Amino acid sequence: MPRDGNNEQNAKKSQWKNQDAIYLFELQKFLDLVENVEEEALRKEIIAQMLKCDKRITQLAETLFQESEEQE
Repeated sequence: MPRDGNNEQNAKKSQWKNQDAIYLFELQKFLDLVENVEEEALRKEIIAQMLKCDKRITQLAETLFQESEEQE
């Protein structure tokens, strides 16, 4: 059962960016802009690539958070 606690804790930690107003504003701005891309395949490719970048930068940030906590 300790694993469930860890999963819950990890879920809370992973929501840090979704509570940042600037991040959410810039994400919405990106989505509004990409909505104007007429070619659907290209629009989907752009969004998919942005999501890959966002996922990676989130992983990097969370690794840094974890390393910082371990050093305390």
